[in-house]
Formats: sequence, structure tokens, C-alpha cells
Amino acid sequence: MDTDAFVLAHGATWDRLEHLVKRRRSLTGAEVDELVDLYQRVSTHLSMVRSSAADPVLVGRLSGLVARSRAAVTGAHAPLSSEFIRFWTVSFPLVAYQAWRWWLASAAAFLVVAVVVGAWVAGSPEVQSTIGTPSDVARLVNEDFAAYYSENPAASFAFRVWVNNSWVAAQCIGFAVLLGLPIPYLLFQNAANVGVSGGLMFDAGRGDVFLGLLTPHGLLELTAVFLAAAVGMRLGWSVIAPGDRPRGQVLAERGRAVVSVAVGLVVVLLVSGLIEALVTPSPLPTFVRIAIGVAAEAAFLAYVVHFGRRAARAGETGDVRDAPDVVPTS
Repeated sequence: MDTDAFVLAHGATWDRLEHLVKRRRSLTGAEVDELVDLYQRVSTHLSMVRSSAADPVLVGRLSGLVARSRAAVTGAHAPLSSEFIRFWTVSFPLVAYQAWRWWLASAAAFLVVAVVVGAWVAGSPEVQSTIGTPSDVARLVNEDFAAYYSENPAASFAFRVWVNNSWVAAQCIGFAVLLGLPIPYLLFQNAANVGVSGGLMFDAGRGDVFLGLLTPHGLLELTAVFLAAAVGMRLGWSVIAPGDRPRGQVLAERGRAVVSVAVGLVVVLLVSGLIEALVTPSPLPTFVRIAIGVAAEAAFLAYVVHFGRRAARAGETGDVRDAPDVVPTS
């Protein structure tokens, strides 16, 4: 398709439709009929432009015009509650579900690095000596590691944890603008830190304490970080391999998907922070605390799989641009 010729041929039609949409509250009967006719014609133009992989800027312009026209023709804007429900039952879980390969790969790589670093630290006194003096290491494994979870009031600690975890996830998402290249390094740093702590604790015979304190909140917390890393790297990869669609269109869609995940993870990390502040340092038996963490993780994964798979089977995209923007009228 010759985009310039197409714009020249139909630009006046688009301008007229935009004019009518702006005056939709004061249209005459004839103008209402004209609005409906132009809406149908411009919808056809949009389909033609999309199928021919034309300029993404033109696609965006026509998409917005068609959406506003549809609202004027078929009804009022959907209530905020509908958008809220759609976000949690379609947009967020679908994006998370579609990124499962990147998500799983991030988790596997993190686990491998943490285990390798932990085994290295546990089996090498020379490495431990570079981390700290024997007294420093003893204080860490016998006092500081456990005290970290209980030395501050629960409310302030939960807020600090939430902010810190949100910052890590935000970095993963923000690095998408750099093609996701810094994200593996960020994951490596966090995995190495977990491995160092675990290696020291296991070498001191306190591996049960390490797992008992880390598992309740760590499962959900790390899952959120892996998801943030997954969508960030997936967005970066779309620059390299956009498939058979225009690179700009793919970037726009996955960019909006990243925003959806960022919003959803705010709540997920809040739950993780509350578990870390209220459950991890609690006097509950270790198996109960771990069970709570496992239950939270299982609930989140079940939520993503159930709603994400259902949305995928229904042909949803999860893209906010494709969300219904009107309440149907009879």
C-alpha cells in the first residue's frame, strides 16, 4: 500500500468524522446518519491499513478515531469498575501468561546462579574470608540474618520491603528501553546475594533457619521479580525479532503490556511485603510459615494460569487499546 496516496485519498473523510465526533452532542438527524456511515467506512480503512503493515503512526491515529466514533455511535463509556475488573481478569493475567517462557527461564537461571554461588561460598573458607572476618560471619549467621526480619515495627518494615521490591521490579521493567540488556545482570546480582547468604548459613549448619525465613515471602517476591524481568526482556527482544508485523506495532503492544504488569506487580509485591513483615518473623512454627508462603505462591500461579489461559482462548490480546470502551446499548 502507498501510505501517502491512501492518506491523500481518505484524509478528508477522517477529518470529517473527527469533526462530527467532537460535535456528537449537537448533531442533526442527517449528521448522525453521516457519522454512522463514516464510522463504518473508517473502520474498513483501519482494517486495510493494519493488514498491509502500514505506518504504525497512521494505525494509531485511525485506531483512536474509530474508538471515539464507536463510543459516539453505540453508547456511553464503560464504568471504571468494568475497566478495573477487566484489568485483573484479562490484561494483567494474560500478559503474565503469555510471557511464561521468559518467566520460567528467568527463574531457572536465578536458581542455578544462587545454588552455584551458595555451594562455592559454603565450600571455600578463602571466599568466606573475603566476605568478612570470622566474627562478622558468625554475627551474620547467628544474629543479623534473623534479626533483619524483626528489628523494626511490622508496618514500617512492610513498607520498606514493598518499596525495595517494587524498585527492583521497576528496574527490570525500566531496563526494557535498553532492549532488556541490563536485566540479566540485575538478576545475577540478586541471585548472587541470595547465594552468598545461603552459603554462609548452610556452612554454619543454619540452613533450616535460612529456608524458614526466606521461603514464606521469597516465593511470591521472587516470582514477581521474575515476571518483571520476563516482560522487560520480552519487550527488548521484540526490537530484534518482531515477527511478521511492523516493529513499531509490536513495540507499542508489548510496551503497553509492560505497563499492565508494572501496575499489577504493585499489588503482588504489597502482599509479599506483608507476608515478610507479619508472617516471616512471627512465632508460628516454621512449617506453618512456609505453608503460608507456598499457599500465596500457588494462589498467584493458579490465578495467572486460570484467567490468562481463559483470556488467550477467548482471543483477547490484553492490550488496553483493545479493551471495550463503551457500554452496549439496545
